[in-house]
Amino acid sequence: MNILSYINKQELRAFTTADNWRASGVVIVNVALVAAGFALPALWHHPVAWIIASVVLAGRALGFAILTHDAAHLNFFTSRRVNQWMGKWVFGALPNVPYATYRRGHLEHHRTAGTGADPDLSFVTGYPATRASLLRKLLRDISGVNGAKGIVYQFQPTDHGALYPVFVMHGLIIAALWAFSVPEVYACWWLGQLFVFPLLLRLRVMGEHGGVPDHMDRDPRRNTATTLAGPLARLLVAPNFVNYHVEHHMAATVPGYKLPALHKLLRERGYFKGTECLALSYREVIIRCTAANGNAQARGTSGTRGALDNMR
Repeated sequence: MNILSYINKQELRAFTTADNWRASGVVIVNVALVAAGFALPALWHHPVAWIIASVVLAGRALGFAILTHDAAHLNFFTSRRVNQWMGKWVFGALPNVPYATYRRGHLEHHRTAGTGADPDLSFVTGYPATRASLLRKLLRDISGVNGAKGIVYQFQPTDHGALYPVFVMHGLIIAALWAFSVPEVYACWWLGQLFVFPLLLRLRVMGEHGGVPDHMDRDPRRNTATTLAGPLARLLVAPNFVNYHVEHHMAATVPGYKLPALHKLLRERGYFKGTECLALSYREVIIRCTAANGNAQARGTSGTRGALDNMR
């Protein structure tokens, strides 16, 4: 399905034109949330503050991973070099997502979505899962089992020098916290990675490609899904407009900050009419990905990589 069946070339050109001011605003919001996450336990010396901080920082780990994704399409900022530099040294450095490796795999996912060659297919072919199977997955997420695996995997990069940006970024964070005499709150980052991030990542993956009508159909409305997200979901599970995933697969060079407007226009023009790819909440996503007799659990393929391996 060609997007030009629903919008004209001039409209598409407007959507695919990057806006440095809007991109910078998105970055500022994400940086501010990271700062707030560390500031909360620094100012409020209470266990609840540590819990909230860990959740917020886990959400921002996902948020910066999504910014890495946006930079990988080279159209978040107007400059190709800025996209590459920010993707490697800022966006990918915080959640430890090696930019070059990620970009290769993700572009392959876009080229092969809707076919058996999709490297991300094994992460979602287990949905819909039985209630018992999904419960086991979620328990592994929140118990720290998958978090521990994910942390170990983060420090096994495939590209030489891929960890340099991570050490620089986290070194700067530790130095800043040390300067404010609160280096101990740095632990909130890893508590979030251990107990919260795997759950957020799973829900995001389920929302994008879990329980869709047909993974072997090239139409994004059949192999991908969009989820409407409220404020809490946008903070944690669907940061930086990643929930508009059908729209992203239909026109991958549209920057994330323009996807809500694209969604609105496509919806007005009947793009989603008669389809099952639009969920009104992540509660609907969980229902869609749960069945009394779910699919057999998918096993690893050559495309599996990183923290996403725990999604199976």
